[in-house]
Amino acid sequence: MPTATFGAGCFWGVEAAFARVSGVRSTVVGYAGGSLARPTYHQVCSGRTGHAEVVQVDYDPEKVSYQELLEVFWAEHDPTQLNRQGPDLGSQYRSVIFVHDPEQERIARASKAEREHSGRYQRPIVTEITTFSSFWRAEEHHQKYLAKRGLANYGLP
Repeated sequence: MPTATFGAGCFWGVEAAFARVSGVRSTVVGYAGGSLARPTYHQVCSGRTGHAEVVQVDYDPEKVSYQELLEVFWAEHDPTQLNRQGPDLGSQYRSVIFVHDPEQERIARASKAEREHSGRYQRPIVTEITTFSSFWRAEEHHQKYLAKRGLANYGLP
């Protein structure tokens, strides 16, 4: 089963959005793109580890394409905000696509280019596209955070 990894601000809402997509088998929140092994939430929030808050998505390509997952990614945040989303500030909230193979990279770059030329954004897109290297699962209380609080409906279209 293929995996996709996206950073689009605070991982709670982003995880809930992907969990609702038909064909997504599982979602896990965590940290990627940094220099420290097994970072904690507090270490990542310090801004000194280089990690982004991310959602790792395992999906069935027979039911949902990587391109369709990118559509969810773009819809869930403002890709023109550098190192922030809304009130959340810091590089851990950056817009980033961690690609797992050359095909994901090709699709992600084409998707970004399409948006850059679409005229729908008034500012430049700052989304990074970079090769995936490691993922560290966030603490258990961050997993399915919104669903645990009755603030997200999973499995609904």
